[in-house]
Amino acid sequence: MKIVERLLACVGLLSLCFIFIYALQDAPTDENFEKKLINDYNVYALQVPEDLDFAGEPVPLSNPDILERMDRELLVNTYWQSNGLLMFKRSRKYFPIIEPILEKHGVPDDFKYLAVIESGLTNAVSPAGARGVWQIMKATGKENGLEVNTNVDERYHLEKATEVACKYLKEAKESLGSWTLAAAAYNAGKAGVSRRLKEQNVTDYYDLLLGEETGRYLFRIVALKEILSNPDKYGFNFREKDLYTYIPTYTIEVDTAVTDFSKFAQKFGINYKILKLHNPWLREKHLNNKSRKLYEIEIPKEGYYDL
Repeated sequence: MKIVERLLACVGLLSLCFIFIYALQDAPTDENFEKKLINDYNVYALQVPEDLDFAGEPVPLSNPDILERMDRELLVNTYWQSNGLLMFKRSRKYFPIIEPILEKHGVPDDFKYLAVIESGLTNAVSPAGARGVWQIMKATGKENGLEVNTNVDERYHLEKATEVACKYLKEAKESLGSWTLAAAAYNAGKAGVSRRLKEQNVTDYYDLLLGEETGRYLFRIVALKEILSNPDKYGFNFREKDLYTYIPTYTIEVDTAVTDFSKFAQKFGINYKILKLHNPWLREKHLNNKSRKLYEIEIPKEGYYDL
């Protein structure tokens, strides 16, 4: 019995020795560890599609300068993965609102991607004071019939702001001759683009020497269009349930003052925060409405918020 025990002890000791020797041989060096990390994440050069267009107007990729600029925006927006996923999620929520308004006004569907690069489909505020998904300046909003004051700011009203954007883009197209130039004018102004065309004696956006922002503007729009239209091609993986959806609402008409929107919201089974989420154009907790203007306030249907 003692002999068996001694044999088992020897076998166990030998096994431990072999494990120790194997571990030493297989222990990762700093160099091997770094190589493993590098090989676990790969960054690939992208193949720029041969044919890209904006609103049916081709991007002249045979021009090496244009090709490089397009390549830059595709790379930047493909490998900014967190932002890319957010754009997929938000576009599912807001494109169904924007698309029919563009169609109604005869503005190409590609302009929804202009809203993406302007604001990331959020109610952003720019350093210059532009606001909302379409980044409309105060003067432009007022000139086009939006109410803009401390009480109400309809630049945050997605449907109304989209209507204003359509009007501006159609006027720019008529003035400048192409949808591409109209898009550039949304960034640099109709007068600014027109002046540069005359100064440089050219007629096309892609022939213009422009500042950094306007010079990248169309390429960013086309890049987002390409990526958002082809998620698998650019490595974005998500399920249908990962995307955001717009909560169904119904409309309440108000033609009087509202002294307290917190109490107003409670009448409809929601709180002030939820009321503001669906009506971001209401800028204060009350509505003066001295003119007895008719406002339409969106109220979410029951069952979508757990209060």
